[in-house]
Amino acid sequence: MSWLDSAIAFFSPKVAYRREAWRKSYEEIRNYDAGAHDRLNAGWQAVNSTAEQTDSFYRDTVRARGRDLERNSDMQESIIGAFERNVVGTGFKLQAKTDDENLNDAIEELWKEWRKPRNCDVTAQQSFDEMVRMAERRKKIDGGILFVKRYTKGGVVPFVLQVREVDDLDTMQNNNSASTRIINGIEYNEYNRPIAYYFKQYDINGFYSGKSEKIKADDVIFLWNKKRPSQIREMSDMAPTITRIKDVNSYMEAVSVKERVAACLSVFIKRQNPQPGSIGRTSKSTSNTYDGKTLSPGMISELNPGDDVSVVNPPAQGASAADFVRVQQRLTGSGQGISYEAVARDMSQVNYSSARQGLLEDQKTYAMEQQYLIDHLLSEVYETFLISAVLSGAINIKDFWSDKKKYMKHDWTPPGQKWIDPVKEVNANKTALQTNQATLADIAASSGQDWKEVVDQRAREIEYMKQKGVIEIDDTGKTKKSTA
Repeated sequence: MSWLDSAIAFFSPKVAYRREAWRKSYEEIRNYDAGAHDRLNAGWQAVNSTAEQTDSFYRDTVRARGRDLERNSDMQESIIGAFERNVVGTGFKLQAKTDDENLNDAIEELWKEWRKPRNCDVTAQQSFDEMVRMAERRKKIDGGILFVKRYTKGGVVPFVLQVREVDDLDTMQNNNSASTRIINGIEYNEYNRPIAYYFKQYDINGFYSGKSEKIKADDVIFLWNKKRPSQIREMSDMAPTITRIKDVNSYMEAVSVKERVAACLSVFIKRQNPQPGSIGRTSKSTSNTYDGKTLSPGMISELNPGDDVSVVNPPAQGASAADFVRVQQRLTGSGQGISYEAVARDMSQVNYSSARQGLLEDQKTYAMEQQYLIDHLLSEVYETFLISAVLSGAINIKDFWSDKKKYMKHDWTPPGQKWIDPVKEVNANKTALQTNQATLADIAASSGQDWKEVVDQRAREIEYMKQKGVIEIDDTGKTKKSTA
């Protein structure tokens, strides 16, 4: 009861207690526990602000901590490795979709040559697939990565990629006007659309020279996840799970130290002073009649009269650590959209149904990442590659500029996924194909293959086996064993 209610109660207890009853009733009628300011939420202070105001202060720190865990945490590496293997894997396959099959073959052959390190990377160190894998890694840990289009001589086409880290953006640039503004190294128009990027320039020894290079936005591909309309820069995808991974690392280090201590058997010999049977005061003996101070297997030794032995055997904690780490790995995996089994590679607690369900959910997460790479990186690079090929004469298309959209058509086939029980999946695909619930293109794409390549290769194999008398083709088109 407040001081006002106490004063009212002095003159009219009925009115005071009626006020108190109404107050209690009002407090019990609540709408959101998450918005209450009671004792359970006393330490939870949060404010609303724009995404950039929220992220800018913590962006560099979160990125640095994510990189530290990348170097020192096996749990974080297991998460990143799962995305690298399943999102990019051995790479995406290009399928040109023009009306001319010969032109499609020529484009795809030129692309296979361009994607080699000496043709696609300005440093000639990474293939295109390796750069895409690195992009997936850096997007998860750093929050983003930048690809700069460079037009140089040499190579199959005069177009290469330069990969830049988000650290290379010159955040000290500040030259705002009425229609544009520069924030953290990126120039935006009034609609927050990037106009140009300012990159730091380094000398031959890798030190920042104090100068910046301005590159227009059309020549820069910036990969990062936008989660709020007001967000204009990246934030590490690992931010929700970094603290948990760090806690597990610290916990496992403590358990490891304790287990090493527990594995050491310590023995202390207690001596009685004065010795039994002695007369008067005796000085502390400094003699040692034991040969050495170590223990050996099967050792039999005799103690001095009056001596006693105390064994120090600290309790171990390895058994409980396994359950703790398993829970933490499950939480970190779910925080990144993948299952515990994908993170820990532990299949001891699943059966066929649960493993398949977890795999299907994981594939949805990977498919989202694959589509992001296709929309924001692969298609943009391919279109620039094709334009460069036409301009340089590597590909001859007479009416390319008059009907460019038709020649730009293409598809990407992500790396295929293997199933737990291939027999069941093959039978299911066979039924779906026969009942027109799926196409051969869909089935081939699910295994990371081009259906035309599968059909062409199968036709060559059947023709070769037919020539060798291994199989015969009947009137219905089915194969049968040769009777020759």
